[in-house]
Amino acid sequence: MSDKELNWKFCDDLVVETDALARARAQSLELGIDAIAPSVGAQSAVVAAATGAMNILEVGTGAGVSGMWLLTGAPAATLTSIDTEIDHQQHARVNFLDAGIPAKRVRLITGKAAEVLPRMNENSYDIVFIDADPQSVIEYVEHALRLARPGGTVLVAHALWRGRVADPAQRDDVATGFRTLLTEIVSSNAVVSALSPVGDGLLQITKTRA
Repeated sequence: MSDKELNWKFCDDLVVETDALARARAQSLELGIDAIAPSVGAQSAVVAAATGAMNILEVGTGAGVSGMWLLTGAPAATLTSIDTEIDHQQHARVNFLDAGIPAKRVRLITGKAAEVLPRMNENSYDIVFIDADPQSVIEYVEHALRLARPGGTVLVAHALWRGRVADPAQRDDVATGFRTLLTEIVSSNAVVSALSPVGDGLLQITKTRA
C-alpha cells in the first residue's frame, strides 16, 4: 500500500460514525449503493457547520448516509433530497428517523434530477450536495450553481472517480466528464473551489456571485 493510500485509509479510519450511520452504510452495501466514504461525510459535515446551513439540497438520496452526515453538521437545517429510486428513499426515511432526525426536516422527492432541478428556486440553498449519475455531473453542477445562494457551497462526491480522473490515459466518458468539470471550475471567476482527495474525492465550490 502506497503512502497516499495509507493516508486515505487513516482518514477514513479516524472517523467514528454513529450506530445509525453505520447501519445506513451497511444497508447501502446490501442495496448496491456506493455511499460516500466516512472521511467525505465528515468533511461535508464540517462544511455544513461552517456555512451555518439551514436549507440543503441533495441530488442522490441513497440510503441516507450523505444526508445524515450533512444534517450532523447542520442540526437545524432542512434537507431536500432527490432520487429516482423510491425503494432507496423508503430505506433512507427509516434511517433518518433511526438517527433521531424528525420527518419534518427531510423532504424526499422521487424523480429524475434532470427534470426536478429546473423547477427549483434559484439562489435558495446554502449547500447543494451531488452524488448521483456521474454521466450527468456537469449538468447537475450547472443547476446546483444556479440554485445555491451567493456564498453557498456545492459539494460533488466521487470527484476523482475511482482514481481514474487523475490518470490522463483514462478516456472513458465519466472520467473525461469529471476532468472537464474540474478544469472549468478552477478557471471560473464566479466561484472559489478546492478538490479534496479524501475518499473518492470531494469537489467543493463556493459561489461568490448571484
